[in-house]
Order: sequence, then C-alpha cells, then structure tokens
Amino acid sequence: MFVPNAHDFMVVSFVFFVAGGVKGVLGMGLPTVAMGLLGLLMPVAEGAALLFLPSLITNLWQMSRGGHLRALAWRLWPMMLGVCAGMWLGRGWMSASAGNAMLWLGLCLVAYALAGLAGIHLPQPHARHETAVSGVVGCLTGLLTAATGVFVLPAVPYLQALGLKKDEMAQALGLSFTVSTLALAVTLTGSRHLNADSATQSLLMLMPALVGMWLGQALRDELSQESFKTWLMGGLLALGAWLVWQGL
Repeated sequence: MFVPNAHDFMVVSFVFFVAGGVKGVLGMGLPTVAMGLLGLLMPVAEGAALLFLPSLITNLWQMSRGGHLRALAWRLWPMMLGVCAGMWLGRGWMSASAGNAMLWLGLCLVAYALAGLAGIHLPQPHARHETAVSGVVGCLTGLLTAATGVFVLPAVPYLQALGLKKDEMAQALGLSFTVSTLALAVTLTGSRHLNADSATQSLLMLMPALVGMWLGQALRDELSQESFKTWLMGGLLALGAWLVWQGL
C-alpha cells in the first residue's frame, strides 16, 4: 500500500488534477497520464488501485453526458464483453514488469497519432463484420489493460474508425473506460491490491480529478469537430511519447 507524506499527497493530488483536465478535453487520458506519473512513486499495481475511484466516477460522468448511451451500448456490447474476457485472460500480468508493455503501447500510440495527423485513418469495419471486430478489439484492449492499467489501445483507434461525432466519441470512450475500470477493479481485488485502505486513498484523489475534468470539459465544449480531432491526435501523440519514455 502507498503511504504518502504531506509532500507526496500534494504531488499525487496535482497528478490527478492534471490527468482529469486531460480527460475533460480529450475524453481520455486520465489513466495514461496518472499511471505514467504515479509510476515514479509506486509500483504499477498500487498506482492502478489508487486510480480506481477517480477513473470510475469520471468515466461514469463522461458516459452519461451526451444522450447517445443506449444506442452506443447496443452497438458496442461485443467490445465491452471482449474487454472483460481479455482482462480475465491477462489477470496477474500487472504483477510482472510492465516496462516492455508500456514501451510497445507507447510506440503504437505514437504511430497511430502521426498517421491520424497526416490524414491516414483506419477503415470503418463493414456492418456485417462489426460485431466480430468489436469483440476482438475489446479482448485486445482488456489484455493490454491487464498488463499496463491503460485502456486506450486498440479501443480508441477503433472507436474513431466508426466515424462517431465529437459528443458520441466522448460518450463511447466513457462507456468503454467504465467497463475497463470495473473489470480492472475485479482483477486488482483478486490480487489484493485493491482493498479498503487503497480504496480510501483512491477516494481522496477523486476531487482533484473531478475539478480538472470539469475545467477540461468546459474547454472541449468550445472546440469544433475538426479542432477536437486535432486535439485528440495530438493528445494521443503526447501520451504515446510519455509511455515510451516510461518504458525505456
């Protein structure tokens, strides 16, 4: 369990404020930013446990904001099921060294973001194959989350390939990340990294994350669809570069 002094508490609170702000603007990034910085202070599994409540509550907030939840849940249920299956298959991976997983995850994010900024995007899956593709994407996302505590690949590129509007995209990310957070919590509870003490510490980090997210959402509301896409790709590039640095 992470036992902070006053200085560490302020540092960790600021980490969650910044991570919440990134999530508010991009609709993602709280786990990636937080895990990257928390990794300087504690093991990956302990950081993931600390992340539980801020991640869950901010994702529930994001998931409920937009008016498209029912349609998105009906469309994306195979992906959500795949996330849970992948997380179960990868249980215990986080206890091993996550450095290589972080490195490869970061490299993939950088490559995807550069392609997106260059105007190259993944093709939208044919409607006939979307259910199967969603399940595979979800399973791969679950496996990577089990290893790193980060939910973004390949979920984010896949959701973007579906051609969702700005608010739909943000809400779909909230749905995907909520399911990933809950599945990760089950995994961490089974490995005894998530318990009453770590849950209390996680609760203390909720307020700075919510304040940061509220400010970030206010900024996102001012962005056009094209500006949002540019910010999204730029954010993925920065997050990927950060993960590469963490994995080296």
